[in-house]
Amino acid sequence: MNTEIRSERNAAFYVKRSIGITLLLALAGTFFFSAWSKIYSDNAFDNFQWTFLDLGINSVVFAGVIARMMIGFEFMLGLFLLAHIYLRQFTYKAIIAVLLVFIVYLLLVIMKQGNTGDCGCFGDKLAMTPMQAIWKNIAMIAATVVLMFLYPVKPYKFQEYAVMALCLVAFSSPFVMNPVNLGTGPSKYEAAIDLDLLYKAEPMPSVDLRKGKHIIAFMSLTCPHCKKAAYLLQIIHRKHPELPVYMVLSGHPDLKADFFKETHAADVPYFLMSDIDAFTKLAGPAVPSIYWVNNGRIEYKSKYAYYQLDPSYMLGWTGK
Repeated sequence: MNTEIRSERNAAFYVKRSIGITLLLALAGTFFFSAWSKIYSDNAFDNFQWTFLDLGINSVVFAGVIARMMIGFEFMLGLFLLAHIYLRQFTYKAIIAVLLVFIVYLLLVIMKQGNTGDCGCFGDKLAMTPMQAIWKNIAMIAATVVLMFLYPVKPYKFQEYAVMALCLVAFSSPFVMNPVNLGTGPSKYEAAIDLDLLYKAEPMPSVDLRKGKHIIAFMSLTCPHCKKAAYLLQIIHRKHPELPVYMVLSGHPDLKADFFKETHAADVPYFLMSDIDAFTKLAGPAVPSIYWVNNGRIEYKSKYAYYQLDPSYMLGWTGK
């Protein structure tokens, strides 16, 4: 009788342990994939770090540091799960807390922009709408709660040393894989620009860009880099509507709806220029061309397009 009971207990133990290990590995893998997919690609990382500008940070450098720390935190959670570091005491609770924060943020995104586009949770490797990401996070929370009861591993000796080593690896990795770009200020570029070309025919821009300070972005409706610049500009415009940002667009009018759907930049002041020759003369040979214009003369240029669109410099230059 006792043998049968022990056998049943052993069977239940191994079933629980198998389920627990499977869930733990799945959670750790999700955190690793999430972190890697955002940091390995400049394109994916840019979109992620700009979310912190959307939250009110005025420096691209500072936003980049915070973004790398967040990615490091994801790496850390994955490593802590694999190494069974303080699972019940810290790791499970930290996972639930960070996922709840992500859910709140995604709900705010849906309220502001609707359930459209890619949330960027898995970089550009796996597209998910904000609502899909919320359900994914809820599933991860549920798995974590199950683990709290099914897989309560007790702390083992010398974990504090493992914690220090794993944290060092986790938080340094994003900075090594994708170093911080400190060159976010605009490049000096003194040149004349014939903005009268914008006012030679109807329709014309609603503001006089020839007077005062303006940051003018010349962009094509089909250019992927232009779309990234427009996406960043709409974040900056939404957080700092006082900044004199203006977009001059080129392309067929039928492409405008898709451009704004992807960039969410419809609220940024813009003008769709029909004269291709005049647009090319103003923008130059490549787009996006982003000029910092003071009374009809270029003082600076965002040489690397969106990499030199930093709200702190923009606010300083305009005196806003």
